[in-house]
Amino acid sequence: MNTRIRFILIAIAVIALAYCVVYQHFYACVYILGAIGYLIWSEYREGTVFLATQAFHKQDYDKVKKLLDQIKNPDTLRKGRRNFYEFMKGNLALKENNIEEAEYHFQLASRLPWRKDHEKAMVLINLANINLRKKDYERAATYLSVTEKLKLTERQKSIIQKIQKEIDNHK
Repeated sequence: MNTRIRFILIAIAVIALAYCVVYQHFYACVYILGAIGYLIWSEYREGTVFLATQAFHKQDYDKVKKLLDQIKNPDTLRKGRRNFYEFMKGNLALKENNIEEAEYHFQLASRLPWRKDHEKAMVLINLANINLRKKDYERAATYLSVTEKLKLTERQKSIIQKIQKEIDNHK
């Protein structure tokens, strides 16, 4: 759900709550208050990251940017959402050729927990690639060494090999 839909649902729930209070349906009031509480909680802890992730997979980057911009304070997101938020912000910054901002977001994403190794590996590969662009070959090699401990896909292995060849060429 995006922010606008959540607020519309909260407004409808407040109207229903008023109706239940007037007609003394107190059990229904408890459920409605619970629903309002969940909608408020999900706005701050979940945000629009799930919708942005779906748009990201469809490569609709304008929609991703709009959805991520709806999140006013990413610090309130839970860790399972914040990592994807930072990853997508880093990719958007790379698309705009803003290397410093991309590195910042990927650095944050690398410090957050990831459920799957290949997801964390994508963050580290992006960081290695950024440092390769900046001609900081030592840091790029450091990021690649961290990926050795992770389970990687074949595509990731081939990307790492290309980056490693580039680093070796400059040593």
